[in-house]
Amino acid sequence: MCGRYYVDDETAREIEKVLRHVDERLRQQSMISVKKIAANDIHPTEQAPVLAGKGSSVYCGWQRWGFRGFHGKQVIFNARCESAMEKSLFRDSIRHNRIVLPATYFYEWNRQKEKHTFYRQDTPILFMAGCCRQYEDGERFVILTTRANASMRPVHERMPLILEQNEIVPWILNDERAKEILHKTPCLLERTSEYEQLSLF
Repeated sequence: MCGRYYVDDETAREIEKVLRHVDERLRQQSMISVKKIAANDIHPTEQAPVLAGKGSSVYCGWQRWGFRGFHGKQVIFNARCESAMEKSLFRDSIRHNRIVLPATYFYEWNRQKEKHTFYRQDTPILFMAGCCRQYEDGERFVILTTRANASMRPVHERMPLILEQNEIVPWILNDERAKEILHKTPCLLERTSEYEQLSLF
């Protein structure tokens, strides 16, 4: 699962690169959203920058993290890749409203409640697959999770569906490619933890 992640200036710079070749009007609108990004942890129910589709192009906007639960009290912030298409809460969002969540890194906790940070060494930020739906107070999103790969498994059995940069546009705009991407195995990630850092001393 994924219940908290981090964005900062690096996230903003990488979003700008993704948007470099999109429609000029959308790019200018997106830059307003990008400039709002400040170094901060993102928690469920908070607003976060997202990459979404409009027509045949991609833009950056802000949405709230978490679908409303069935009884209006809980917040659902993850959806399983394996079953999302079968569940009424997520089905239409996966089909028609796919988005990408840029992040510098995300956190996960193991059974001992030790906090671990996951990131990529080969690129400054991560791109996590998600989907969104419209509520009366605006658009809300969930992050899609899949079975943990070898780098994540020692900490947790689930992980976000991590996209490569060349999968961002197909995930958002191409329905057929999105079906394939939904079942991919994410790349291996690097990991640090507060516990391991303290143990060095």
